[in-house]
Amino acid sequence: MSEALTESLRGLIGDKGLIALAEAFGGRRLYVPAVLSDDHPIIQAIGADRAARLNRRYSNAWLRVPLARELRARHYRAQGDSNAAIAGKLGMTETSINKLFRRMDNPPAKGSAQLALRL
Repeated sequence: MSEALTESLRGLIGDKGLIALAEAFGGRRLYVPAVLSDDHPIIQAIGADRAARLNRRYSNAWLRVPLARELRARHYRAQGDSNAAIAGKLGMTETSINKLFRRMDNPPAKGSAQLALRL
């Protein structure tokens, strides 16, 4: 069920939106009210456009926001973060981060962000 919700959210609010949602609310239940005020925490986390799409699909519903660890790990690696920094952001150990990357079909290379900047 969590994988289905993760994919649904990715399609609805995109990778960037899901990363922001997971950073703000990951691992917790989140109520999506029928009306979102401009200062609502969902809007603050993912922006008004993405929040409106989320609201149209999940209005008056509770979501179990996924942690989206693999997606976030890829994102942080692309930003140039070290495994130690990624571990801190995901609440995991460095060993677990190494295992996470090893299990990926197409893991991002260490230092890939720095290499991309030089090209």
